[in-house]
Amino acid sequence: MAHRTPRSGYHNLTRRLNLYPQGAPPSELLYRILSMLFTEEEASLVAGLPIKPFTAEQAARNWGVSLTQAEQTLQRLCARALLVDVQQQGATSYLLPPPMAGFFEFALMRTRGDIDQKLLSQLYEQYITEEDDFIRDLFLTGNTQLGRVFVQEATVSSECDLHVLDFERATQVIQGADHIGIGMCYCRHKRQHQGSACDAEMDICMTFNNVADSLIRNSYARRVERNECLDLLHTAWRQNLAQFGENVRNDVGFLCNCCPCCCEAMIVAQRFGHQRPVHTSNFIAKVDANCNGCGRCIPTCPVKIISESIDADGTKHIEIDDELCLGCGVCIRNCNHNALSMQPRAKRVITPVNSTHKAVLMAIERGKLQNLIFDNQVLWSRRALAAMLGVILKLPPVKQALASEQIGSRYLGRLCEWYVE
Repeated sequence: MAHRTPRSGYHNLTRRLNLYPQGAPPSELLYRILSMLFTEEEASLVAGLPIKPFTAEQAARNWGVSLTQAEQTLQRLCARALLVDVQQQGATSYLLPPPMAGFFEFALMRTRGDIDQKLLSQLYEQYITEEDDFIRDLFLTGNTQLGRVFVQEATVSSECDLHVLDFERATQVIQGADHIGIGMCYCRHKRQHQGSACDAEMDICMTFNNVADSLIRNSYARRVERNECLDLLHTAWRQNLAQFGENVRNDVGFLCNCCPCCCEAMIVAQRFGHQRPVHTSNFIAKVDANCNGCGRCIPTCPVKIISESIDADGTKHIEIDDELCLGCGVCIRNCNHNALSMQPRAKRVITPVNSTHKAVLMAIERGKLQNLIFDNQVLWSRRALAAMLGVILKLPPVKQALASEQIGSRYLGRLCEWYVE
């Protein structure tokens, strides 16, 4: 267990971060990371912000300052990608993103001189890899995870293509996005500062919609049109990069193009695959009878679950671990003998509808639902509370019971009972 050292503003900010399902376990390393990204005064101010999106007026009330002062502070934090500013219908709202996927990555999505990115990369590596608590908390808790794998569409046969739904296609995510931003790959940039990055494309981190718009306006990503983003996706396919995106059907916020050596999602899947840290696609790679065991596919697997076996007569075979296959399709692209194919999984993987649905599921599974419902920094509007309750009322009875238990609400319990009667 990581050593914990309380430290006023940073301690309060850590507590605030951990109200949300995607938190960050306290440790000395975390405080060092936060001290590089926030001043202690900024940490104290951010600790007083709501979990849900908020306005500058709400921030001013929480902080006890004028609206002008609040707006200046909020814009300063957005300019460093510590907050996301969302502009809709002439109004601006703000949101504190989680550490990951969020402001941890944003700090390395461009080259910047205001912080020591090499030192920050070292601290990230130690906090995420060596201490282990953060990765276990983020990827190994609950059944609903942060991200999911997209099958590479060209690897699915025409017979199976009808099984690929629009939200499972990376091309459709790109085609349907209102805003598209491209930044540096956080994972490879981090490894570059440690002298261990691979040669895969660096400027290929894709963000979409409101998050992309904020990052673009604050110079953390460059705006691109759909055709350029699709070209980058094809580059990722050619470089044997797996697609890992936000685990939602609607308004996907990010799409990473992952290598097996640098990218944290793939490294976590390699280490903890049996604990399901990453949601798979709805496909699985299968070896056909005409495989000659050439082994060309083995080094391309992003989670290293393809192996070679040799019969007593010396015949070589390729074996794929069905339990650990992510269904990305990278291996299929590298088979010259048509001996591998993507097949639909026997049981479909369930993907949350949107970010609210995902947040509710993650919160229930991590015992944090009461933090979303009763945000102690601001009162929820009726519309927001109705949306949250709407998600809960559509959950299976077991998860409704967990939700009611966490909130401690007889009213919610009766609502759930009424809904299934």
